[in-house]
Amino acid sequence: MLVITRKLEEKITIGNDITISVLGIKGNHIKLGIEAPRNTPVYRTEVYKSIIEENLQAAAVPQDISLLSNEQAEVLNE
Repeated sequence: MLVITRKLEEKITIGNDITISVLGIKGNHIKLGIEAPRNTPVYRTEVYKSIIEENLQAAAVPQDISLLSNEQAEVLNE
């Protein structure tokens, strides 16, 4: 992990097209601005973890196929 110290209004550049700016500091909270291409997803870590967990749950197939709807069970049996 690279650790960088920045002051208010200073920036960090990642690659050619991502810039992180320190917009505000209030107590132990830091307000960051992130400039990135639209096709680059940017998430807070807790949101990203939640998305991953929901995707894993959605992709899981129950061990007991009787828990599935009739249509879902038919697809699995094909």
